[in-house]
Amino acid sequence: IPNGVTNIGDNAFSQCFNLTGVTIGDSVTSIGSHAFYYCSSLITVTIPEGATSIGDNAFNFCTSLTSVTIPRSVRSISDHAFFYCYSLTSVTIPDGVPSIGDSTFWQCTSLADLKIGNSVTNIGDGAFEECSSLTSVTIPNSVASIGIWAFLACSNLTHDTIGNSVTNIGDSAFGDCSSLSAISVDGDNPAYSSVGGALFNK
Repeated sequence: IPNGVTNIGDNAFSQCFNLTGVTIGDSVTSIGSHAFYYCSSLITVTIPEGATSIGDNAFNFCTSLTSVTIPRSVRSISDHAFFYCYSLTSVTIPDGVPSIGDSTFWQCTSLADLKIGNSVTNIGDGAFEECSSLTSVTIPNSVASIGIWAFLACSNLTHDTIGNSVTNIGDSAFGDCSSLSAISVDGDNPAYSSVGGALFNK
């Protein structure tokens, strides 16, 4: 996609089943809804610095996608953006991104390495639901809200660290995390505490 293009429209490359790679020019600022939906052979994508929005379902069902680079310029990762990208192994949400949409990484079952930047304030409903390869998660101090089912059924998650700004944890946010043995909460958190690895309201 050459320089000069500023927007990748809705459904632009939807269901291009043989597309294996894409180079996005530096002038692109937005990736539309379902832009690469069901590009099941797409392996890697680099979103350029300067892009500000990733539309809903933009990479939904990109089942061969193993890596994605999200730049610091992104201000919106919409719902289901990387839903069912079950080959995705590593994701870094960089500083600058304010929120993670609902079900953004739902059923990314190979996702083992997750880093959440220090500007994220909201983790959406079901954002990392059924990410069964996650073993630990650190919620940074910037996060105020963790949605319902955010980490539901992350069956290998053993430890979770919650920062000092979280004041809302939705129902079943860590439900069915059958390996979860300890939750740690920053001592300065006004709403929650942990005792012996268990989570309590203050």
